[in-house]
Amino acid sequence: MKKTPLYEKHIQLKGKIIDFGGWGLPVEYSGIIPEHEAVRTKAGIFDVSHMGEITVQGEDSEKYLQMLLTNDISLLNNNQIAYTTMCYPHGGVVDDLLVYKYTNTDYLLVVNASNTEKDYRWMKENIFGDTEVLNVSENYAQVALQGPLSQTILQKLTKKDLNEIEFYYFCDNVNIGNIGALVSRTGYTGEDGFELYFAYDKAEEMWELILETGKEEGLIPAGLGARDTLRFEAALPLYGHELDENITPLEAGLGFCVKLNKENFIGKEALANQKSEGLNRKIIGFEMIDRGIPRNNYEVYAEGRKIGYVTTGSFSPTLKKNIGLALIDSAYSKEGTEIEVLIRNKNLKAKVIKKPFYSKKYKKMP
Repeated sequence: MKKTPLYEKHIQLKGKIIDFGGWGLPVEYSGIIPEHEAVRTKAGIFDVSHMGEITVQGEDSEKYLQMLLTNDISLLNNNQIAYTTMCYPHGGVVDDLLVYKYTNTDYLLVVNASNTEKDYRWMKENIFGDTEVLNVSENYAQVALQGPLSQTILQKLTKKDLNEIEFYYFCDNVNIGNIGALVSRTGYTGEDGFELYFAYDKAEEMWELILETGKEEGLIPAGLGARDTLRFEAALPLYGHELDENITPLEAGLGFCVKLNKENFIGKEALANQKSEGLNRKIIGFEMIDRGIPRNNYEVYAEGRKIGYVTTGSFSPTLKKNIGLALIDSAYSKEGTEIEVLIRNKNLKAKVIKKPFYSKKYKKMP
């Protein structure tokens, strides 16, 4: 297993290490539910140094990214971030990622850890013009500070007024203590928070500094388990679950980042056809009526036939219910529709409900 620069810290904190896409990462420290609740009510810090970073630079960078990605990168201001998907010609997803725009000729892409090599190959295969693409993942460590008290904690460590960093914007060369970092107002929890990118060899110092500073506010380290339940309640997709090479961004409910009105991009024709013909299947949210916890890949039924499968399912620590996301036949996607989930060889009743399950608490500027 690959190790992040914080691996020894996780061991010291008695983190329960699992293999996550080839990386040894903590699934929990004190427990998934207390870590989840800390992020919802106070703050939690996550090691996300396994994420991939790829730079795109050169005169044709914007044109190249416009061709490669489904969102409209030309609309970005400098220091703004876009969430987007990158698709194959048939419309399936290579990856979902964040684009950080420095200038028209300088971008940083943050990609899913398990997809980094695949993404990099795909980007190199489709390169053109004056564009240079580099996988710089080994240069970066990354932590995510998430929760309603995250700004209070981080502000103690920097002279930069964090109110100036708007949602989905970033500022580079911010001193956190004595460590230079890129600070972005982004996250994967449905709460306000920040993601910090900095030199690989500063990881332990940064981790200890933030944890110590946040003690008074109740900051605790949080693992992959809480990260998953938090993102799931906010109905944020996870690659390999709600997205993959066989699921399009439209089926996943990500139409907001598929700009069919821009010039040609890889997958545009397939996605335009899918939109005009109507979706045969969709990712929906559901809650269990009968007792039982739905899990990934459990079969979903309606009217005696299989209509799809669960992409993510769990007990929701915030809502205190068993809920799930599922990719199902669109005919059964209307809110209130009764469906069944096959759990332990029994078809248990559930119903389609609105998503996200949890109302996001992002800090939006006036």
